Amino acid sequence: MKISDLKETFQRCRAHTLSLCEGLLLEDVNAQPKHFVSPPKWHLAHTTWFFEQFVLLKSVANYTVFNPQFSFLFNSYYHHAGNRGLRELRGNNTRPGLKEVLKYREYVDSQLFALFEKNSTNFNIDVLLLGIQHEQQHQELLYYDIKYILGNQYFPPRLPLEIAAKSIAKESNSYINISGGNYSIGAKPEGFSFDHEKPEHLVYLAPYSIASQPITNGEYLDFIEDGGYSNFRYWHDEGYRYIQSEEILSPLYWRLKNGKWYDYGANGLEPLNLDKPVCHISYFEAYAFAQWRGMRLPTEAEWEVASSKFNWGQVWEWTNSAFLAYPGYQQENGALGEYNGKFMVNQMVLRGGSYATPKNHTRPTYRNFFHANMRWMTSGIRLAKSQTI
Repeated sequence: MKISDLKETFQRCRAHTLSLCEGLLLEDVNAQPKHFVSPPKWHLAHTTWFFEQFVLLKSVANYTVFNPQFSFLFNSYYHHAGNRGLRELRGNNTRPGLKEVLKYREYVDSQLFALFEKNSTNFNIDVLLLGIQHEQQHQELLYYDIKYILGNQYFPPRLPLEIAAKSIAKESNSYINISGGNYSIGAKPEGFSFDHEKPEHLVYLAPYSIASQPITNGEYLDFIEDGGYSNFRYWHDEGYRYIQSEEILSPLYWRLKNGKWYDYGANGLEPLNLDKPVCHISYFEAYAFAQWRGMRLPTEAEWEVASSKFNWGQVWEWTNSAFLAYPGYQQENGALGEYNGKFMVNQMVLRGGSYATPKNHTRPTYRNFFHANMRWMTSGIRLAKSQTI
């Protein structure tokens, strides 16, 4: 990539992060209502720290960090990069304030622009590209966190974001047949991909069918009204115990008022749109719904092989695959080796992308991953079924 193109991509990415925070109150940017939610201010600073830590400190002689305390405050989980604050306590730190964090962004951006202006190749372009992809990941996480902060207030306001899922065209959900055989999955060496998408390798798949579109709110409402949340037969034991302990009876942002269902989105709390893809559900819920329908979730290999035959990208789609290393996976040395490899336990894979995913960020080989109980991300369902051999 040309330095001029790299600069433009970097600048556009950084501007988009700031745009997601437009419309927030000063009180909103430091809120952390749950341990898995990070304050918007923290995202603004952490993505900046990433560039400072892994690009500027490695490339600029005698580089002066903006504030030595920021590494402790805004390092997420990189043990190689030193000590860090606890995730669940990020919202406790009202200092530095938002103005100081914005100055931090300006400082780091100016240092990187200086490298671009020199047309310098003394920095690792691959790491800078990783930093841009990393910030795009945080843009989607920032959307989740803003929605959670505002959506769980007594009087949920309109979201200050022009992001919303599209309704699915009213047509029957057909099933695409895939023949059994050996297929290649995983990212090719060319172009950007995360380390856990590699290497490309062969898998054998038995014949199967996969749905042409994700499950809608209306279909999921049928599951609720048929007593799906109270019938243990559809659930993993851990999942059933979890929804009971948390008193979960519907997707995260659904509200039942005077016998009518509402959902929280870009326009605030509004009547449930039955034609939109169901969203904000856990793996436990996705699995139970599939059991109720007499079907199953696809494996990630099945999803990837069939992905060219259906439209995807409205919601992240749970698969029935654990997040594990591909055969031949090599974890990098140093801090950047901590990016994905150390999370390959107790997580399930989601595929596709969502309406909150930045443009051009995802691809058919992209492997997202979360714990089975998580619901605050834009997660949904696509069904599959095995064929008789």
